[in-house]
Amino acid sequence: MGNFSKDVTSASFEKDVLLASSEVPVIVDFWASWCAPCKVLKPILEKLADEYRGKFKLAKVDTEKDPELAARFGVRGIPNVKAFVGGALVAEFSGAIPEPSVRAFIDKIIPSPSERLRLQANAAMREGDFETAESRLYEAVKLDPGHREARLDLVGALIARHAYSEADLVLAQLAERERSERGDAYARQIMLWKKGQSLPASTDLAAQVESRPGDLDLRLQLGERLVAESDYEGALCHLIEVVRGDRGALREQARRTVLEVFNLATDGGQTEMVGRYRRLLASAIY
Repeated sequence: MGNFSKDVTSASFEKDVLLASSEVPVIVDFWASWCAPCKVLKPILEKLADEYRGKFKLAKVDTEKDPELAARFGVRGIPNVKAFVGGALVAEFSGAIPEPSVRAFIDKIIPSPSERLRLQANAAMREGDFETAESRLYEAVKLDPGHREARLDLVGALIARHAYSEADLVLAQLAERERSERGDAYARQIMLWKKGQSLPASTDLAAQVESRPGDLDLRLQLGERLVAESDYEGALCHLIEVVRGDRGALREQARRTVLEVFNLATDGGQTEMVGRYRRLLASAIY
């Protein structure tokens, strides 16, 4: 038996299965020494793990020694085989099925070369190695231009370092009907950035607003410019002032931008801030 199969326990499951499955699929065999069908299936899985040479990893859980782990994943009968990809359970089967069926099960969960690069990029991002992650995602998109999730991951990575022009080019290669909610959110973020680029620098606008605080058009421009710079709280302060002070077109434009900022800030995990400004927006409107 090679290095592609190992025994795991509750103590090692997080590392050896959930985290490891971010790089290659991990197939978990829940078995027990008294189980006759397990003795049939286990050698098949071990043989295929060696044959596939690292395209998947085999993790074996002795349910007699680790019943809590079996209960955690709803194992009701053994052998029970569960496949994990990216930390999530994606497929499973029960019973001792023949080798061709096991092979077919494995083939369905092994990622394409492009998807494998995407998984590697995700693992690199979790470790804070964003340069490697971005490089892997570019490779994945080049290898498979139609891989939506890899393309969207790349757009998100580029936006995270404010490389909006590059993100726009990458997203443009994906048809609007294929974008998904995540792609639409990125498109809105890029649109707001583009709009901000047509405005003066935020420092210049802030100086003008300070000297003319009642000029709501200037304040709206400053808010939109700050959105483009991802200063969401600063933007909301000015945009809500426009909503509070105007009753015409400026108010509606500011209100729509505020809602876009709420979406962007929520995606960025700033839910507490969004809650505060939602209340301020409601007060400004009503």
